[in-house]
Amino acid sequence: MPKASELKKGMIVDIDGVPHIIKQLEAKSPSSRGAATLYKIRFNNLQTHQKLDASFKGDDLLKEADCIRAPVQFSYLDDETYYFMNMEDYSQYGLNKEQLEEQLPFLVEQQEDIIALIMDGNLVGIELPQSVNLIVENTPPAVTGASATNRSKTAILNTGLEIQVPEYLEPGETIKVNTATGKFMSRA
Repeated sequence: MPKASELKKGMIVDIDGVPHIIKQLEAKSPSSRGAATLYKIRFNNLQTHQKLDASFKGDDLLKEADCIRAPVQFSYLDDETYYFMNMEDYSQYGLNKEQLEEQLPFLVEQQEDIIALIMDGNLVGIELPQSVNLIVENTPPAVTGASATNRSKTAILNTGLEIQVPEYLEPGETIKVNTATGKFMSRA
């Protein structure tokens, strides 16, 4: 049973017998002495897809949901359903667009290194890797003779994600993007 201080985004916990995935996690340190750090957490109910906000102290225990973690590959998109293939037994699972809302900008067809969260034979969510490689589709050209300062520009990536990248990047380059923050990390 993990403590509230050990929770991470994407973990699945059991709240009143219902699995909830952690969507946002924020630690608040109070200014008074002796006060405990509070953890504000936004959960998403995996059955009804409703949001639930809760606060916990660092020592509060939460029950981890009983789910199977399996490596999957993002196979294809059919209408509003995203299909994933289990890399061990080749079974197929589908998730609708609403269930993947925040993760869609980081999904590319044939992408592996994704972990499926399976409960009772059904896919309830996915965990993305720490970073993904995406291709710069469109970005303005670099200004020649620019100063040595670290300037950035907006780039649109192959998944439609819009992020700030260093000025020297060109369309067609592959970059590494952090899936937790959505920020540029490096060239791939």
